[in-house]
Amino acid sequence: MSPQDSKPIDETRRRLLIAGTAAGAALAVAPLFDGTAASASPPARTGGRTMGTITTKDGVQIYYKDWGPAKGEPVVFSHGWPLNADSWEAQMFFLADKGYRCIAHDRRGHGRSSQPWDGNDMDHYADDLAALLDQLDIKGAALFGFSTGGGEVARYIGRHGTKRVRKAGLISAVPPLMLRTAANPGGLPIDVFDGLRAGSVANRAQLYRDIASGPFYGYNRPDAKPSAGIIDTFWMQGMMAGHKNAYDSIAAFSATDFTEDLKKFDVPTLVVHGDDDQIVPIDAAGRASAKLVKNAKLIVYPGAPHGLADTHKDKLNADLLEFLKS
Repeated sequence: MSPQDSKPIDETRRRLLIAGTAAGAALAVAPLFDGTAASASPPARTGGRTMGTITTKDGVQIYYKDWGPAKGEPVVFSHGWPLNADSWEAQMFFLADKGYRCIAHDRRGHGRSSQPWDGNDMDHYADDLAALLDQLDIKGAALFGFSTGGGEVARYIGRHGTKRVRKAGLISAVPPLMLRTAANPGGLPIDVFDGLRAGSVANRAQLYRDIASGPFYGYNRPDAKPSAGIIDTFWMQGMMAGHKNAYDSIAAFSATDFTEDLKKFDVPTLVVHGDDDQIVPIDAAGRASAKLVKNAKLIVYPGAPHGLADTHKDKLNADLLEFLKS
């Protein structure tokens, strides 16, 4: 066949490729335009991987992802600062594969949720979590909170009780109180948090890069093996957060006292903390929380950094599964 004779065939192939690409793109984006993402009353779960938003009473849209079997026992995850629901993917993937319904949301001002100028505080965070559980009609949930998310879980129980909760978990969590005060001498000095605020205003992109490549994952330790991918993912999630929201959240996670919230816990509670956590020191956080929560189970990860959901994900996954089954 001559080159000239092949032209009609080449043109046919080109058109088929274009048509196939267009069809694939249409299928990929169709779920984004099916009306569920902007629905204030999410449809009933029918299985598979879903996502959407709920709208709070003050008009804030909260993005959530909902993985695993629709009828699986619900496990709800609250993320750390300045991250979003994606930071829980290792645990959600693992537990959804074990038959659990795994739900994680982007806190207001973070990730794919709205970026309201006001309301970036723990009371609003807890009320947003309540709105999510109410609108999805979640019952018998296990609530797991990492870092700032641990504060969110604590304040949720403090404000809304445990009618929708059967278990709770505080992972590298900020409660009872991060800030050093006369009554909390083991906390961190205000200079630490003022430094975060100053760094956020000066160059928050560099701040997030420095946190991720340094103390958050313990990559500043002599024997550490930094992962460029994990660092990049932290940075990307941080930059998805609203500037004002992430700035205000520094005060929310550092200066909020969760002591009275922890005393209201009346469900089995797991506390996990690394003893080399340079962000939220274990003595003033994990160990102190375990003493305040009645019958809490404390698991200490020797040598583990703050970001142990990534650096120690296999161990954490196993511990969460054992706790859920217990």
